[in-house]
Amino acid sequence: MVFIAVENGIVPEVVSGRHMSELPAHQVSSMTAVIVFVGYTCVLSLCWSLESARQAVGVGLIWLGLTVAFEFLFGHYVAKHSCQRLLHDYNLLDGRL
Repeated sequence: MVFIAVENGIVPEVVSGRHMSELPAHQVSSMTAVIVFVGYTCVLSLCWSLESARQAVGVGLIWLGLTVAFEFLFGHYVAKHSCQRLLHDYNLLDGRL
């Protein structure tokens, strides 16, 4: 999933960013990520099925935490983005997804 996330972060910068402004490019990238992640998790569920809704919620919360941690750690230490810029991507009222 990390590879999907990194690729999904690079593609809008290279492709979409040239044909649309930053916010629509971000929104298209977010929707693309959702579609690819749903497909990936559907394939994974064929190999490892979850036994209950509680287990599914638990796994989802773990992945949510890992995703947010990855975004902030990678964004801060590798991409050298400020905390303000990283938090900006979570502002739903500003159209961020």
